[in-house]
Amino acid sequence: MSSASSSSISAFPIQPAERMQELPTQFFAKLVGKANVQIAAGHDVINLGQGNPDQPTPAHIVKKLQEAAENPLYHRYPPFNGFLFLKQAVARRYKEDYNVDLDPETEVAILFGGKTGLVEISQCLLNPGDVCLVPDPGYPDYWSGVALAGARMSFMPLREANAFLPDYSSIPQEDLNKAKLMFINYPNNPTAVSAPASFYEETIRFAAKNGIVVASDFAYGALGFDGQKPVSFLQQPGAKEVGVEFYTLSKTYNMAGWRVGFALGNKEIVRMINLIQDHYYCSLFGGIQEAAAAALTGPQDCVQELLAMYQGRRDALFAALDRIGWKANRSQGSFFTWLPVPKGHTSATLADLLLEEAKIVVAPGIGFGEHGEGYVRLGLLTPEARLQEAVERVAKLNLFG
Repeated sequence: MSSASSSSISAFPIQPAERMQELPTQFFAKLVGKANVQIAAGHDVINLGQGNPDQPTPAHIVKKLQEAAENPLYHRYPPFNGFLFLKQAVARRYKEDYNVDLDPETEVAILFGGKTGLVEISQCLLNPGDVCLVPDPGYPDYWSGVALAGARMSFMPLREANAFLPDYSSIPQEDLNKAKLMFINYPNNPTAVSAPASFYEETIRFAAKNGIVVASDFAYGALGFDGQKPVSFLQQPGAKEVGVEFYTLSKTYNMAGWRVGFALGNKEIVRMINLIQDHYYCSLFGGIQEAAAAALTGPQDCVQELLAMYQGRRDALFAALDRIGWKANRSQGSFFTWLPVPKGHTSATLADLLLEEAKIVVAPGIGFGEHGEGYVRLGLLTPEARLQEAVERVAKLNLFG
């Protein structure tokens, strides 16, 4: 009896929901898998393919968490929408850094990392049949939220000839008629360019004219090179009327594993994000919220030191690339570089060659969209000497004459 029951249960068919079939392949999971095969075989792999910060969280932030973890208040469920002190902290940071005024109670939502909000906003705004305008190339997790909402993507090509900015005049009118949401992201992943204030002004006019909500992904907002501070979407008049900005502590303070992010701006969108999160979970552990507030309101020297380190790495990498003849535009922001592939290769074949022959992991541009083809993305997330060693390995392949 027991054996028969067990057999019949093991054959029980599990039927996934249709939305599970619509989810895009997790691009970075495949990348990690390929790298792990080489590592398991004992090879010295230089992984430049991921966007995972390699430095520890600053000590004063870690210490604040250690202290806060002992507070019994935080051993209970936190408020569903998070603690007001953390919302006040990010509002203060935006005021000091960008001269943007935010109402902590109505214009700030606390997120489980920026990625969560980027997925949630599609579920808040899009119905099946609606259109979302998405940069191509762009961060693949934009696609995930659109797929979960059952909506359709219309891709906005980012071309070098247009400084990797979208050309709104080229979007098909049919897609504009159905579009309800658009993603923008500067400093940009993967192209590593920044956007001027004029671009955001144009975007706000375009969004208002067409009734499209703007989702500005400002994950790399602290990382602008050569003394050029990245511009925030929210700095422009009218921004809060048409959209929100997503900000994260992952890059600015090396807090990727802490999962602290924010949606900032339009009150109605913030309300909807808070509402949908009420149905998913009950905010972040209070000790993490207190430590995050300490990061935002405490000394910012660590941010400047981090930026200087990334710029040093960028400069060392491009000096080495120049020596072997791999010509590319220098990164303006983020902690990535966007390099054209040599003749005779696609982004995928070059990535495979570099992994197999040089034991270097890079992200093929095709993984970020059709218009990412012809490029590979390298991260500045390893010491300068390691970056230079990677280029020396590439040089031995004689790809550049």
